[in-house]
Amino acid sequence: MERFLEAVWDTSSVGGRLVTSLVLIVLALVIAVLAGRLATRRVEDTTNRYYLRKAVHYLTVVALLFALALLWRPFAGRVGVVFGLLAAGLALAMQEVIGAFAGWISILTGRQYRVGDRIQMCGVRGDVLDITPLRTRILESGSSSDPESWIRGRQYTGRVVSLSNRLVFTTPVYNSSTVLDHLWEELALPVPYEADWHLAERILCEEAQNISSTVEARRAIEQMRHRYPVAEAEVDPRVFVRATSNWVELSARFVVPVRAARQVKDQVTRRVLDRFAESGIRVASITQDITIHPPQASQTLTVQADNR
Repeated sequence: MERFLEAVWDTSSVGGRLVTSLVLIVLALVIAVLAGRLATRRVEDTTNRYYLRKAVHYLTVVALLFALALLWRPFAGRVGVVFGLLAAGLALAMQEVIGAFAGWISILTGRQYRVGDRIQMCGVRGDVLDITPLRTRILESGSSSDPESWIRGRQYTGRVVSLSNRLVFTTPVYNSSTVLDHLWEELALPVPYEADWHLAERILCEEAQNISSTVEARRAIEQMRHRYPVAEAEVDPRVFVRATSNWVELSARFVVPVRAARQVKDQVTRRVLDRFAESGIRVASITQDITIHPPQASQTLTVQADNR
């Protein structure tokens, strides 16, 4: 036992350092287990207990590495080399963190978006919940054009997505509410050539005028033009006509609030379809009606059979 204690306290030889290192490792394991149990003994929440135990283990590992570094002194007399290697390692390991922090500064100073704005970045759509120095948290919204979205509209999916702030340097950021808070929406309906498409056009135009937020959008555009040198935008509802090889396509263009786009489009679609039905106008489709006429010979045979 005395020889073992002498080997533990002997830090001048390689053998003594090996024994001391082994003792330090065993001692760190025991301390980590005991400290983890003591720290979480009065914590009821399972999640908090898990993270607290992890924190104790990490602190124990850091203390062990520091003690081993003092024991072996691998860079004794080379302080400049040590600091240089540490700085290079930190810069390499924390390049993502540095980029995210720089992105946070760009977001705040460039006013790219703020909490509450509806944005799209890196394929994620939704409202900004929080902007931290490293990440932006977004309450995700669905999309009718994204095949992976089970919500077929601009409504919340219930998921919160965290994105690194450094993405503002590498991907486009679409902000739908920072200036206008309105969107141009379109409702396209195909009408057969034999139908009264002029009447269908009037119906679409009337319903678009009833539902469009023209006055609010015009006021927002005037405010935007005081800040930015942009041309005057057309906000009055309008119906565009396009002739195709199968039907006449009517596209009603109107302005809606950003957060009510799906509800507004649902209302105007219901009204237009009801008025189309009342006017006897049907919506064209790619389906075909096929009428099969029996051959003349079969009809003759059938008549002869009946005569018999």
